[in-house]
Amino acid sequence: MSRRFTLTRRPVALAVCRLPPDAAEPAWARAGLFASVTRTPAELSIVCDHTAAAAAPPTEGLRVDGPWAVFEVQGPFAFDVTGVVADLARPLAEAGVGLFVLSTFDTDWILVKQENATAAADAWRAAGHTVG
Repeated sequence: MSRRFTLTRRPVALAVCRLPPDAAEPAWARAGLFASVTRTPAELSIVCDHTAAAAAPPTEGLRVDGPWAVFEVQGPFAFDVTGVVADLARPLAEAGVGLFVLSTFDTDWILVKQENATAAADAWRAAGHTVG
C-alpha cells in the first residue's frame, strides 16, 4: 500500500536548463531562492528561476525549458526510506503528467510543467496525498 504524503506548492516558476559539460557556470544560474547546479561528464544541468534563465544571453548549446511549477514534499526523510518518489510519480503517470524530480538532503522536490500543476495536484489528492 502506498504511503500518503503532504506536498506544498511553492510560489516560484523554475527553468530546467542544459549547457555543454565544459561550460562555465553562468551568473544567472543562482538567481532567485531556488537553484540546483549539476555537472556530469555529459552536461551542465541547471534548475533555477525561470525569469533569470529566460533572460539569459544566448550562449552556444544553451537549452531552457519551462516554466515549471514546484511542489515540496514535506520531509525530512532518512536516506534509507524507499518509495517516496515512486508513490508520488505513480498518480502523475496515470494522469499523463510528466515530472522532473530533485532530491536534497532533507526532502524531494517535484517539478511539473506549470500548465499541468492543477492536474498534478488533483491526481495527488485523488491518490490520498495532501496538497497545499
